[in-house]
Amino acid sequence: MRILFDQGTPVPLRRYLTEHSVTTAYEEGWSNLSNGDLLKSAEDKGYQIFVTTDRNLRYQQNLSDRQMAIVVLLSTSWPKIRTQTDKIYDVIIKNCLSRCNFSST
Repeated sequence: MRILFDQGTPVPLRRYLTEHSVTTAYEEGWSNLSNGDLLKSAEDKGYQIFVTTDRNLRYQQNLSDRQMAIVVLLSTSWPKIRTQTDKIYDVIIKNCLSRCNFSST
């Protein structure tokens, strides 16, 4: 599965998703894209899950027609997120796989 981390998503989280392809918006060269352009670029490139810490995204963008799942983390703090990696993994992988028709890569 292809997963894109937004700016602000703690990169160490990728260590808990090793069986999937995780890339950051920065690594794609998309650091300066607006949210709408970032989501469109990610979908066009085949990302299946977008992980962000932007809690306002749902108010800024129409997300109803998005082809990829969007997971919003409630903190940018790695120490806080690190204690919740099992729950985050379940949300990102198990829930997204069961709700969406994604095949693992």
